[in-house]
Amino acid sequence: MRAHYLRFAAYNAWANRRLYDAAATLSDREYRADKGAFFRSMHGTLNHLLATDRIWLHRFTGEGDAPQRLDAILHDRFDELRQAREDEDRRIVAYVESLDEARLAGVIRYRRVSTPEEFVQPLMPALDHWFNHQTHHRGQAHTILTALGKPAPELDLLYFQRLGAISTA
Repeated sequence: MRAHYLRFAAYNAWANRRLYDAAATLSDREYRADKGAFFRSMHGTLNHLLATDRIWLHRFTGEGDAPQRLDAILHDRFDELRQAREDEDRRIVAYVESLDEARLAGVIRYRRVSTPEEFVQPLMPALDHWFNHQTHHRGQAHTILTALGKPAPELDLLYFQRLGAISTA
């Protein structure tokens, strides 16, 4: 299973780079425009993804910043947000690389941002959720680009695999 999660970590970083490349073409007005997405704008959506990655990495490792709000604006400037995204993607890859099969078969304990109760769950389904969550909100960002009449990048996992960006064996 480790190879499975390594592929998802690589895909996640690749898709984020492509999405940020597309978002970089937006004017500041377009970047901040409320387009009806759950976190309203490209700015809100990209900040949400970074915030939740930090929350989940803190749950997994006990390290790093964990925002207290899902709608936290961690960086107001796009260039700073992009650098933080790249740093976080490197952290994600390093964390997944640190996992072995025994740890993958383990459990995690955590508290949600919105409620005080503690949850205990197997690690692998939590990782599945984490990578799926990224895909979900990247899809919203893709829609924002489309709504703005901008080119939206190909982000499909299959496309990533076909490019040979990482071995699928």
